[in-house]
Amino acid sequence: MAERGQLPPAAKRLCCRPGYGSGCRPGQRAGGAGPGSGALCAGPSSAAAAAALGLLPLGKTQSPESLLDIAARKVAEKWPFQRVEERFERIPEPVQRRIVYWSFPRSEREICMYSSFNTGAEDPAAAPGGAATAPGGAADAVAAADENRLPFRRGIALLDGGCVDNVLQVGFHLSGTVTEPAMQSEPETVCNVAISFDRCKITSVTCSCGNKDIFYCAHVVALSLYRIRKPDQVKLHLPISETLFQMNRDQLQKFVQYLITVHHTEVLPTAQKLADEILSQNSEINQVHGAPDPTAGASIDDENCWHLDEEQVQEQVKLFLSQGGYHGSGKQLNLLFAKVREMLKMRDSNGARMLTLITEQFMADPRLSLWRQQGTTMTDKYRQLWDELGALWMCIVLNPHCKLEQKASWLKQLKKWNSVDVCPWEDGNHGNELPNLTNALPQGANANQDSSNRPHRTVFTRAIEACDLHWQDSHLQHIISSDLYTNYCYHDDTENSLFDSHGWPLWHEHVPTACARVDALRSHGYPREALRLAIAIVNTLRRQQQKQLEMFRAQKKELLHRGVTSITNLEGWVGHPLDPVGTLFSSLMEACRVDDESFHGFSDFTGKAKRPVYQHLPAHKFLEEGESYLTLAVEVALIGLGQQRIMPDGLYAQEKVCRNEEQLISKLQEIELDDTLVKIFRKQAVFLLEAGPYSGLGEVVHRESVPMHTFAKYLFTSLLPHDAELAYKTALRAMRLLVLESTAPSGDISRPHHIASVVPNRYPRWFTLSHIESQQCELASTMLTAAKGDVRRLETVLESIQKNIHSSSHIFKLAQDAFKIATLMDSLPDITLLKVSLELGLQVMRMTLSTLNWRRREMVRWLVTCATEVGVYALDSIMQNWFTLFTPTEATSIVATTVMSNSTIVRLHLDCHQQEKLAGSARTLALQCAMKDPQNCALSALTLCEKDHIAFETAYQIVLDAATTGMSYSQLFTIARYMEHRGYPMRAYKLATLAMTHLNLSYNQDTHPAINDVLWACALSHSLGKNELAAIIPLVVKSVKCATVLSDILRRCTLTTPGMVGLHGRRNSGKLMSLDKAPLRQLLDATIGAYINTTHSRLTHISPRHYSEFIEFLSKARETFLMAHDGHIQFTQFIDNLKQIYKGKKKLMMLVRERFG
Repeated sequence: MAERGQLPPAAKRLCCRPGYGSGCRPGQRAGGAGPGSGALCAGPSSAAAAAALGLLPLGKTQSPESLLDIAARKVAEKWPFQRVEERFERIPEPVQRRIVYWSFPRSEREICMYSSFNTGAEDPAAAPGGAATAPGGAADAVAAADENRLPFRRGIALLDGGCVDNVLQVGFHLSGTVTEPAMQSEPETVCNVAISFDRCKITSVTCSCGNKDIFYCAHVVALSLYRIRKPDQVKLHLPISETLFQMNRDQLQKFVQYLITVHHTEVLPTAQKLADEILSQNSEINQVHGAPDPTAGASIDDENCWHLDEEQVQEQVKLFLSQGGYHGSGKQLNLLFAKVREMLKMRDSNGARMLTLITEQFMADPRLSLWRQQGTTMTDKYRQLWDELGALWMCIVLNPHCKLEQKASWLKQLKKWNSVDVCPWEDGNHGNELPNLTNALPQGANANQDSSNRPHRTVFTRAIEACDLHWQDSHLQHIISSDLYTNYCYHDDTENSLFDSHGWPLWHEHVPTACARVDALRSHGYPREALRLAIAIVNTLRRQQQKQLEMFRAQKKELLHRGVTSITNLEGWVGHPLDPVGTLFSSLMEACRVDDESFHGFSDFTGKAKRPVYQHLPAHKFLEEGESYLTLAVEVALIGLGQQRIMPDGLYAQEKVCRNEEQLISKLQEIELDDTLVKIFRKQAVFLLEAGPYSGLGEVVHRESVPMHTFAKYLFTSLLPHDAELAYKTALRAMRLLVLESTAPSGDISRPHHIASVVPNRYPRWFTLSHIESQQCELASTMLTAAKGDVRRLETVLESIQKNIHSSSHIFKLAQDAFKIATLMDSLPDITLLKVSLELGLQVMRMTLSTLNWRRREMVRWLVTCATEVGVYALDSIMQNWFTLFTPTEATSIVATTVMSNSTIVRLHLDCHQQEKLAGSARTLALQCAMKDPQNCALSALTLCEKDHIAFETAYQIVLDAATTGMSYSQLFTIARYMEHRGYPMRAYKLATLAMTHLNLSYNQDTHPAINDVLWACALSHSLGKNELAAIIPLVVKSVKCATVLSDILRRCTLTTPGMVGLHGRRNSGKLMSLDKAPLRQLLDATIGAYINTTHSRLTHISPRHYSEFIEFLSKARETFLMAHDGHIQFTQFIDNLKQIYKGKKKLMMLVRERFG
């Protein structure tokens, strides 16, 4: 045997074989084969062994299994080898060999489970010979590539590649070498593998590759599969202690010396130490009878479980948690949870052991205390991991065959975790207000009581409560253990009767708790029992639904008269922490899979993985005629989705309701509807519509019921091809959003009721309201699309939208959707749908008229486009009623302007008369808007009225009337420039003078935006003539105090003669105006005065870095001073005054003297 790496720890059991008296010399054993005898594992029973492992081809002749093999196999599965030795004084060697042989695991599924995450295929184990899963499509190809990297797949490849060698089985110990082929960057390596096993479980593994992972490495997989697939090629020896018993003293000495010689560097110190202890009579080793043997199998006290590296589990979970949401850590943790479920399904005790290790690391996560201190919530994905943790513990404690001491141990551990301050609450940041899960939920007026004093429920609370549940109830035992449990003579029709009218069993228990039992049965590998209980629960739910319908009919008149109800379910099944509906649905769907094998135990191989296909399997004993597991699964999903339930508290709980509802509907959508399933849809839709407050679609429901929009959309699309009337009735009933309604309806009960709130203004706690409203919008859009071409239906849907949707943005979206559907390119416009679109658009306009909305401009433009598509009368109508739809600015700048554009005229194919009528409406609108808001609408009104003299004059008069009070200089200047551009210079001049009266430019505003307007106004006045210029200059002098602006105006007025290009082409005498006479003398004096005042103002706070700039300013001032006939004297006196007043600014005055003397 080749040299191996470190062996697994030595067995603790001491081996000292009885049956060796003085008359039986060592080396002889009853039935023994002689010293050192070895044999191939399979021996004479190899064919039978191969047949038992499923390795022989079907149809091949095989011998019946021997009684020895049958007995040895059973003993190897259940008894530790020590018990066998103690039970029988002498064990014949052939019997020992068969027990040792059968003690190795026989199924590849466990090897796969401990060497790979389940990547999504039903069974990662390959077909015989390691055939890989046949991928289908790109996604499957990626999945197959990921799967081939798993240790199990790599182990198969190594085995198929002939990389396993030197395989030896000594007792309960298997060893061998696995050669890892050379890669591009790595040389060939040989790994030494050692495996210990007991009772068909691998109890320890060692590999020299140094693998650090939760799972077995590929080399351990390869060696294990070699032993399973090729048992006849493995040399089998009895435990080493048996071989040693057969040696005499000389043989033993030779054996020990050779062993030391071969491995002297490793074992010599240990050998000497052991020799010293053995030779010392008082040593501890001599006080114990026998000696340990790592190949001798398990002792009676050893726990029989598969090898699980606890340290690596803890390290991996700790690593994944420390990575937060990065590097796919959430996915890895979910795969670990799936591994726990896989172990539970195999009834492997490591499932609970592994979950305990995971939970300890979760509880030790430092982020828990940090989030609690900061008052922040954990991420949604992390929150879902905690939910799965709690659900798994619920499954574990509900194991129907766990021992009481084991359950007590789990309860103690759960209570310990539950008591930690940072233990997450069941519903996120809010304590769950529901009663103990073993009790039925109350219904009625007192159900929604204040529970602020109740303790918070953690993610472990339900598992702790489940520890009080048991499986001893005789009725329950009969349900899960028999398909024939009936009572046709049972006539008790009370609410909690044990059988229904058919004599079929019912199970009355808090529904989530009952479904948790189903999940526990499934999880622990009892699919038949889970299915039986699931059917009883669904039959109970259907009976309860019928009873509720009868209850509502008895009180229907009173409830409809009141229009309000306090009846509600505090606990919804969809979004519940235990996912009861999802559990029932999955259990029933598994039972109707075509390739289902869950009732035949776990076979070793399943061949190629396929996508699941479902069909109606033959009816079960307790199903109606024509029903199947598939119809039952669909029906329970519809019952759960349609259940009336109160909106839970807290963001996380509310998001979970939405998420689980969408997940369940997504699963339903994978099922192809046939006539049988359509009947179920019809039946449930009618039930839900008629069941009043017990149904989410009842006529009267609790105000804070979870809305049914998402579910109703699915019902609508499913029913529409088969029963349009029922589809619309269901969808229209679901359109309501009662939490946003403020008043109860009056007598009309033909439509869904808007129920008054018992607790007003409570809807802000609906954190998912925006999502709910978007789903409401989606439902309405779906109905609009379906109703195209049907006038009656469209009118009904429109009425429902206007009545129930309260968000302007969602109504606008619906209006746009209707417009797109109505104007599809491949068909003529649907005028009815266009009118619906327009009507919704008008409603949006009214809703957003007095509120701020950043999409308002887009909405207005769209409405005009929609009205254009509807026709000229629609455009005329919105202009006639503009004040209820638009602001004056919108009406003139967008609506009227678009209506009068050439593109609109062309689009509508208008004749001259129609054009003039439409233009008249637009002008009327423009004048009304100008009267209402002259500041923002006057210019648009003038533009729109250009082609009508009377209207234009009216608009101009509106401007003049508003100029003195309500309009700013910038607005007036803009209109004045427009007038000049249109050829009305005198009107432009008048408006410019009015604008000047509103203007005030101070000395330092030399960059004011109005400066260009002032220069333009002066230029306009100058061009009109001396009188106009003389009239405006006093206004300029009064309004403008900025010296540079005044000097600019002054120079411009002196360059040309006033009125050179006058009105009507008249030319004046061409004489320049004198600076010594009015009006320019007044302007010159004002300019000089402005320079003087500005100079003193600047000198008050001047700094040295502005000195040069100030000197340049004085230079410009001198130019203006010199324009006067005595300007030189004035400027000199001005400079002298500066020198005297500001003599303290020596450096500045020195610069002044240098420049100006």
